[in-house]
Amino acid sequence: MIQLPCPWCGPRNASEFTHHGEVTSRPDVGTATPEQWRRYLYFRRNANGWVDENWYHTAGCRRFIRVRRHTLSNETEATR
Repeated sequence: MIQLPCPWCGPRNASEFTHHGEVTSRPDVGTATPEQWRRYLYFRRNANGWVDENWYHTAGCRRFIRVRRHTLSNETEATR
């Protein structure tokens, strides 16, 4: 079981959340090429180790949180 530390509701089971993927930087809307948009939308690193992720607390406070999670052990660190 993965427990995610919600800053507003406290530690909760991951089944209360919706995973919104790895944190990536958004390209500039005015100057981005189609290839840059494609990479932003569809490609992820899928790294082993610590990854910053966005989660949405669907069954709780209905807020987005950023969690640093280890992809092998599912251990979590600080949230924002």
